Amino acid sequence: MSRILAVFIALIWGGTAAAQVLTGLARVDAGASSLRDAGGGVELVLGLSQPVPYRVFTLDAPRRLVLDFSTVDWTGLDAEAFDGSEAVAGVTMGAFRPGWSRMVLELDAPLIVAEAGMETGEDVTVTVRLQPASAEDFALAAGAPASALFSLPEPAKDMEAPHRRQDGSRPVVVVLDPGHGGIDPGAERDGYREADLMLTFARELREVLQRAGGFEVFMTRDDDIFVPLEMRVSLARMAGADVFISVHADALAEGRAQGATIYTLAEEATDVASEKLAERHDRGDLLAGVDLTEQDDRVAHVLMDMARTETAPRADRLADELVAALTQSIGTLHKRPRMEASFSVLKAADIPSVLVELGFLSSDRDREKLLSEDWRGRAAEGIRDALIAWSRADAEEAELLRQ
Repeated sequence: MSRILAVFIALIWGGTAAAQVLTGLARVDAGASSLRDAGGGVELVLGLSQPVPYRVFTLDAPRRLVLDFSTVDWTGLDAEAFDGSEAVAGVTMGAFRPGWSRMVLELDAPLIVAEAGMETGEDVTVTVRLQPASAEDFALAAGAPASALFSLPEPAKDMEAPHRRQDGSRPVVVVLDPGHGGIDPGAERDGYREADLMLTFARELREVLQRAGGFEVFMTRDDDIFVPLEMRVSLARMAGADVFISVHADALAEGRAQGATIYTLAEEATDVASEKLAERHDRGDLLAGVDLTEQDDRVAHVLMDMARTETAPRADRLADELVAALTQSIGTLHKRPRMEASFSVLKAADIPSVLVELGFLSSDRDREKLLSEDWRGRAAEGIRDALIAWSRADAEEAELLRQ
């Protein structure tokens, strides 16, 4: 997975820029920014209010161009402003971690960095020019510098010393995972972002669980920040989680869907829609700046499968409890409230994990509910009731297994 760095720019100044004081956020000038096909390649231009440290690199599998800035305010700049190139499938930008912003271009063709620079003075402009390359040359040139992986944890180890299963003798440790955040806003409709709505709901759910007693609650994020998928699982393991609940509210480009759905892990998705949903949720890997080339470790897979023989039935029981309790608290759920898919955040072999799609932002009815404090309160109470019922039954089973 190690690659040769294509281009790394820690800090580029020119002329009088060296004397400038770098304070506050650099703002992007939408009118001075563009993306276009040029000379058989692609040219990206960003107009900034002031010079800032930045770096540029490419990644493979899938092919991406990544630009990191310290720090840029993207307000007023829409990704749709960068639709001038047929070689770029999509553009994402936003906060990446405290002190850093990120822009990711998804490339439809192998394009390597031919030139990258910052012009300073009265106007500040960052220009990146890409040129066509063979797939082999692109792969050789692609790779993130070590400094660009600062937010990624060491790979989570599923087979460390096992966490003692909860047996009712202590508070149940619940880790709540508000989906998306920062550079990854998730679904967006009518000015509302999935990342914001799910953070609000997770905070409210945390309060409901804490008031109930018997729970110790942690969150994978408590702000609008980007948390890579693997880190979410690692944070749950570090907290000693007894259960992991990821909350989302997606949107569909086509078709109709509404109502809450509870997902558990399966390599084969329940249906095509669930498979596509998992792909959209797992885009966090793409934004994190990691090479997605999979490594085949058969021993690790066998060991994790063995661990899941114990946790998978527990996750299934929790999902069933959630369906029952949410039906009582909020009424009608999705027409198929229990689904399965290969979500990365559900892959901790040693933690019963579920993903709750509270509704769909693409549904006017669901969106209205998600914006209702009363509805969210009833949904949180339903999840609380499910966790109480599940934890009692789970503790009883743990006691039987010890006898």
